[in-house]
Amino acid sequence: VESVLNQTYPHLELCIADGSPDDSVASILSEYQDPRIHYRHLQENNGIAGNTNAAFEMATGAYVALLDHDDILTPDALYEMASAVESNPATDMLYSDEDKVTADLRTYFNPHYKPDYNPELLRTNNYICHFLAVKRELAVRAGYFQSDYDGAQDYDFIFRCAELARHIHHIPRILYHWRSHAASTAANPQSKLYAYEAGKRALESHLNRSNVQAS
Repeated sequence: VESVLNQTYPHLELCIADGSPDDSVASILSEYQDPRIHYRHLQENNGIAGNTNAAFEMATGAYVALLDHDDILTPDALYEMASAVESNPATDMLYSDEDKVTADLRTYFNPHYKPDYNPELLRTNNYICHFLAVKRELAVRAGYFQSDYDGAQDYDFIFRCAELARHIHHIPRILYHWRSHAASTAANPQSKLYAYEAGKRALESHLNRSNVQAS
């Protein structure tokens, strides 16, 4: 929360859709008297896609950006995104480099320096991942997250956005720190084997939409 509120670029909304069964998230957010926080407690946990889509629906800005609940943005993350859009208004999809950080925030490691948009590489793995921002109109056209791909919902979303985007821009700076713990895919990809199957389906769907004959 603080990594968002402390952005040097102040024109933002933090949209939080809470599918948890208690009021712990609401209690924490009550400590922040900031009108840029938009919070909604859901009647039930609708899964990764459903919960994220509820947050998407709360957003009113021209662009939407995705941040996992336990990760951290650099203070200049949104400034770099806004600067890139100002330089080329046709930009409707942006992503940055990223790294990982230990849970105690003391050690930063595994920096991921990414190439500019590379569709062939994207078909081998979700190298785009974080920090991702897309024009809200593009996200709507792409259909937001699809629950059929939970576990690889962001991979599927990136494919569908990239297929429709006018200009995809890569910011060659680490703007996102991915917190790593034993049960996360950041530290242990084998912890969520269902994500592999979901990723396979996402890739197959993308190839079908692209009229590429492949298996």
